[in-house]
Amino acid sequence: MLLIAFDSTQQALRTEMLLDYAGVESDTQPTPKSITAGCALSIGFAEEELPKVAGLLRSEQVEIRGIFRFHTDGYVPVEW
Repeated sequence: MLLIAFDSTQQALRTEMLLDYAGVESDTQPTPKSITAGCALSIGFAEEELPKVAGLLRSEQVEIRGIFRFHTDGYVPVEW
């Protein structure tokens, strides 16, 4: 599971809607404290959906803090 963190609630809600329309299963959840973000909401999704999600974020010019993967040391950024 990967996690998208945002700087604004508006972008989180917009992304939630875009993912829903694109048929990507996602889970809106609180942003972990270990990820510094300006928004309390994050969106989790399956790692195999990364190419589709990244393409959607780029084409719709969604502003995000980053995409993260949970690692034993905490959340680490994912190149997308």
